[in-house]
Amino acid sequence: MLDALTVAVSAAALALAAWCGFAAFRDQPTKDWHFIGMAVVTLLALVQLLIGVVQLARGEKADEGATIFVAYLIGAFAAVPAAGFLSLAERTRWGSATVAAGAVVLAVLEVRLHDIWGG
Repeated sequence: MLDALTVAVSAAALALAAWCGFAAFRDQPTKDWHFIGMAVVTLLALVQLLIGVVQLARGEKADEGATIFVAYLIGAFAAVPAAGFLSLAERTRWGSATVAAGAVVLAVLEVRLHDIWGG
């Protein structure tokens, strides 16, 4: 895996978590700007998913196995969009808190992905 991309996804996810967490603290629901931030983080996770699959297809190996690596890649890709959809159903401060939690989950999954790959 590309370490720089893993760091970029983690940093973007933590920035999104802080931003949405601050919105929840201020008793605000998710707004359009938050969804743009979620789209950026999701795009980074998609790039990581594609690069990870390409590396596996080229014959590179994850230390803990390709199946668990791909499962974590898919989970990392889905974490923020799932939280975003849940925040649409909950148009209160708790929607923002949900997105913040989903972004923290993504950052934790990134650390685990790094470990699974062999970092």
